[in-house]
Amino acid sequence: MAGRLIGQFGSLPLLLAASPDALRARIPETPIVDYLMLVRATQLHALRTEMLSGPIVSTSKALIDYLHGSMAHASAEQLRVLYLNSHNRLLRDEVMGHGTVGQAPIYPREIIKRSLELGATALILVHNHPSGDPQPSKDDIQATARVAAVAKALDIVIHDHLIIARSGHASFRALGLL
Repeated sequence: MAGRLIGQFGSLPLLLAASPDALRARIPETPIVDYLMLVRATQLHALRTEMLSGPIVSTSKALIDYLHGSMAHASAEQLRVLYLNSHNRLLRDEVMGHGTVGQAPIYPREIIKRSLELGATALILVHNHPSGDPQPSKDDIQATARVAAVAKALDIVIHDHLIIARSGHASFRALGLL
């Protein structure tokens, strides 16, 4: 059954990233769907625990592993914001927008409003590219610049904007875009 399911979904990561509804459409046995959801939750919990073992840095392998495990194989874009305190410890990891296969909305006002509510002093923006190509688009660059401008005016640091894809990731900071 495992081989059949991996074949149907294309890979083990795609199988584990599938929604419960997509799994139920192909697997009539509810306990197996529940088991697969438990495996995914356990995997993400382990990656998140590793990531939280110290300050969050956008170049951290633990952070990239966690984000890759949770976002790289999603079928639609999502924007997440990691809200950090003054010691770069994670306050919150929140999904701030769901999009389509080709874009996710970025609303600077909502991101900054939530930063102020949480008392965050720094942010890491993250979104995925279901296409598999982690390179930022012109829209990604412009939206990030808008968020960074508003954040700077309120003394909130944007450490990075990471794009997660199946083939790897891209860092705005490393690319000189922040």
